[in-house]
Amino acid sequence: MAEPWDTPLSPVNFLKRSSVAFADRPAIVDGDYRFTYSEMWDRAQRLAGALIAHGVRPGDRVAVLAPNTRVLLEPHNGVPLAGAVLVALNQRLSANELSYIVNHAEARVLIYDHAWEEQALAIAEQAPHDITLIRADGPDDQYEPMIANAEPRQLRVTDERDLISLNYTSGTTGQPKGVMYQHRGAYLNALSNAFHAGLDTSSVFLWTLPMFHCNGWTFTWATTAAGATHLCMRELTAANVWDAIRTEGVTHFNGAPTVLTMIAHDEAAKGGPAPQKVEAATGGAPPSPTILAEMAELNINVTHLYGLTETYGPLTICQWQPQWNDLPRDEQARIRARQGVGMLASDHVRVLDIAGNDVPADGATMGQVAARGNNLMSGYYKDPEATANAMPGGWFRTGDVGVMHADGYIELKDRSKDIIISGGENISSIEVEQAITRHPSVLEVAVIGEPDETWGEVPVAYVALKPDVRATEEDIINHVKNTIARYKAPRRVVFTELPKTSTGKIQKFVLRDKAWAGHDRHIG
Repeated sequence: MAEPWDTPLSPVNFLKRSSVAFADRPAIVDGDYRFTYSEMWDRAQRLAGALIAHGVRPGDRVAVLAPNTRVLLEPHNGVPLAGAVLVALNQRLSANELSYIVNHAEARVLIYDHAWEEQALAIAEQAPHDITLIRADGPDDQYEPMIANAEPRQLRVTDERDLISLNYTSGTTGQPKGVMYQHRGAYLNALSNAFHAGLDTSSVFLWTLPMFHCNGWTFTWATTAAGATHLCMRELTAANVWDAIRTEGVTHFNGAPTVLTMIAHDEAAKGGPAPQKVEAATGGAPPSPTILAEMAELNINVTHLYGLTETYGPLTICQWQPQWNDLPRDEQARIRARQGVGMLASDHVRVLDIAGNDVPADGATMGQVAARGNNLMSGYYKDPEATANAMPGGWFRTGDVGVMHADGYIELKDRSKDIIISGGENISSIEVEQAITRHPSVLEVAVIGEPDETWGEVPVAYVALKPDVRATEEDIINHVKNTIARYKAPRRVVFTELPKTSTGKIQKFVLRDKAWAGHDRHIG
């Protein structure tokens, strides 16, 4: 039982503190909108007041559909200040996919950017319950007037293990699962991230990582804890990133390796290195030695992280050791490609054999990566069976196969599921296959990830057609784009007979081995 002097851990406490400690320091830069920390705290309380006035009660879910602007950043504090649970939505999903998430979460309010009005209206129409829509930015903006006219409110967090957010997975085995984050876990993981990133009040954090993804790896709160500046970015382009680095003094950003490649190879990179040291954290796949060298020449230092939605984002870090500085560049790159050790909020990460025992720390014996600690989800929303299956013995099985090195650092070797990681986004091969099989001409299909210089890997479909029917590559791709999110569509379709076992099971590994011959397929 909590002692009477205990204060429940909640990341909203960071903003309250920063509004005093860094009252006049820049907190948010979002185009023409610029707010100090005292103003950011006032706006968060007013957002909470507005939500309460709209009928939001403690435990209710509030969804937000917006790019990386203040419209998505501010609810990370305003929603929990109203006692509610934040559901940050992936703008790249189709209206049907978004509707499933909003309905599953039973969100009562949807704040949306004006550019996604069509999707917002479709969500409201498909919902079995009433949803209050709040339009932000653009013509007929409702968001700013709502905040300006609202009464400031803040409901005290009484239990740090209450939910602060629901983050939906990419639907790797069917429909997306709602991953439950607690106030406590978000608080501790944010502090861990602020420490590992070296954030302080002089830092300028550029929002290249989607805030909808694990609440921006909890950097939505970590940046606030440090009193650093949130530099919002509505549209992610390399030119915009370089402009921000050179004119706004960016010191930190996060993103997939494809973001690093985009920045390094853009025409703007020819203007010379960043005028100040920039720290970049990357995840989704280990960065290649080539891109690490290119980023270093641009005065951008890259740190590799590994994690999942179920672990509040970053779980491990390739913690750099001073003695490695003198190693040859190729050796340094090999070390940097490892997934490393648990972060401060994590317990020690293990690699387990099929019996649940630790594999030898020999860098060769493979097993499944398992984790526990303060940055592990509470479970899957409305799915206790899936929760129990994911955490036998209290250790979450990540679904990734790796090895343990003698120095305690893990390194991933493969996926136990056929997930395609394209540009840092997880794409379920099963989901794409199911979409393709709904085409009337398709008999069988296998979808795998194949190497791509820009995206790391992209989905490619191997399709067997029904007898005496015809379909083109364009037919299949357009069909998928009209069924699920467009970015999940295969980049290429190969019409062929599929390899099978004697029992008729399609051998996807045969297709994958052929596609990746001569390439290293690192998954992280």
